[in-house]
Amino acid sequence: MIYNFGKVKYDLRSRTFIMGVLNITPDSFSDGGKYFDGKVRLEEVIKDGLQMEKDGADFIDVGGESTRPGSEMITTDEELERVIPVISGLAKKINIPISIDTYKHEVAEEALKAGAVIVNDISGFRFDIENAEVTAEHEASCILMHIKGTPKNMQQNPVYENVTEEVFSYLKESIDIAGSFGIKQIITDVGIGFGKTLEHNIELLRNLNKFQELNHPVLLGVSRKSFLDKIFPSKTEDRIEGTIAANVIGITKGANILRVHDVKQNKKAARVADKILQN
Repeated sequence: MIYNFGKVKYDLRSRTFIMGVLNITPDSFSDGGKYFDGKVRLEEVIKDGLQMEKDGADFIDVGGESTRPGSEMITTDEELERVIPVISGLAKKINIPISIDTYKHEVAEEALKAGAVIVNDISGFRFDIENAEVTAEHEASCILMHIKGTPKNMQQNPVYENVTEEVFSYLKESIDIAGSFGIKQIITDVGIGFGKTLEHNIELLRNLNKFQELNHPVLLGVSRKSFLDKIFPSKTEDRIEGTIAANVIGITKGANILRVHDVKQNKKAARVADKILQN
């Protein structure tokens, strides 16, 4: 499955691809405040983005609003102030595609103008339908994620009759929305931790191969998430081993892209898993 991302072309079924995460926020669950404490520490974030590319990242995902459980929305202007200088700076220095993690069409618009080529929407175009329109107008790719509720309330007793089937149906509808606007390159994400209990997350990981039936590449985002803490209690920064274990299981179940904070370690693990699974 060959996708074009600006000047880069990837066959997303040829191996496991790695997406590095750069959160320009004061309050993200894992790296909040690392690059932003009222002001963007641009030199530091550019340096880390370059290091991610050197460590083997195939994409960089830039986000300006925390979507951790219980998080509050920020204004469009605040989000733009955080992410646009980063995307503009990175686009001049790296050779891998940049993704903008936003559900706001105004932010997507400016990010795509600044050099991003992918819109990563946690709502699968449900929070702001104009996000699909902007993505299509710029001939950008999209990542469509499943969420139940909003970041503020999503972990308040999420209930499903059949989590796999419900997430599958949601993503199918989001794919239809994207297709109706003429978006051609679509990636799906089951939304681990976004309105799911530990049992829901495990069920989705066990059934991840089901989502290949949607006929689009599958992105998996488990990096450092709290469900790992429920399995083996550990601080956020000490969840690398759990992340790698879940990611390798994901690879065996058909994940095409891993969205991670720790690029080098996950890249090595993915390369070994790919080699073992190679036909």
